[in-house]
Amino acid sequence: MYELKKPVAKLALAGTAALALACGSAMAQEKTKLRIQTHFSPETLSGQMAAEFIEDVTAMSNGEIEVEMFYASSVVKSAETFDAAATGILDCDMTGGAYQTGKNPAFQFTGDLNGGYQNPYQQMAWLLHNDGYAQLNKLYNAHDMEFVGWWIPGPESLSSTKPIRGVEDFKNWKFRSPPGIITEIFKELGASPIVMDFNEIFTALETGIIDGADAANLTNNVGLGLYDIAEHTNYPGFHSMPADHLACRKDIWDGMPDHHKAIMKVGMQALALKNTSINEVKNAQTAKDLKAKGVNLYEWSPEEMAKYRAAVQAGWTKFATTPEAKELLNSHLEFLKQLGAME
Repeated sequence: MYELKKPVAKLALAGTAALALACGSAMAQEKTKLRIQTHFSPETLSGQMAAEFIEDVTAMSNGEIEVEMFYASSVVKSAETFDAAATGILDCDMTGGAYQTGKNPAFQFTGDLNGGYQNPYQQMAWLLHNDGYAQLNKLYNAHDMEFVGWWIPGPESLSSTKPIRGVEDFKNWKFRSPPGIITEIFKELGASPIVMDFNEIFTALETGIIDGADAANLTNNVGLGLYDIAEHTNYPGFHSMPADHLACRKDIWDGMPDHHKAIMKVGMQALALKNTSINEVKNAQTAKDLKAKGVNLYEWSPEEMAKYRAAVQAGWTKFATTPEAKELLNSHLEFLKQLGAME
């Protein structure tokens, strides 16, 4: 009887070995390697948060997701990151949708309504609870990309070498602007927007090519060194609240295991909460520090805010010139009305 059992045991061992080999092969196939570019430098708060996102997805995936992050637009210019991902130079874009308004003005409404939402929590609510992922991916998928998530630091503050106390101070004010609707809004107010990359701002301010910059919030502006030159800013911010996105090439995304997709989405949602909350804390402290250093912080009056708001609403209508843009804008406006944030 003992001799008869030996082949059975050998078969069992062989089967176990084969199963282990198969499982090992399957695990090996579940590796996801991503090359991602962000426009933030590693020294800024947002750059540090991007690094923390990588740590999170690496830990949650037990090392199955490997991310190589390129900071400060080191591979291609910020506005070219989306195309670099779509064409295979990179795999994912961690800049912002508003850079792509030249493709379709609808991309403006994937990133910043410039005065629509009052805080990041409202805008994240649209994404999470108003079918935002599906609405955004109608647009992104048409350009061979998949929208994965947002992270929203909060309202931004302008930096300036001249006072910016109200709308009148924007007359003939030359400033760095991101592309998109913000250029139209500020032109309406008499300013002269100049679109340029993040890494060009400091030199342009230093040499007087520009009088100020629409770059980031107080804390990130400090990280960019802007208040070493610009002695004027506004706080709390009101003019812009960009949502930086993570978007990956569609075939890369579709080829990822479902649990990797879930980890990436949940990782972005965690990043969004951590980023928004830490920026609230950091900006409040930064405001105190800047005042102590002699930087002028201006809080606009309700009357001046009303003038800006009027220019914004006119800008939305002028900018929404395609069916996709009108559809996204209407979705946001209907949601804002549900929240009681707009009449």
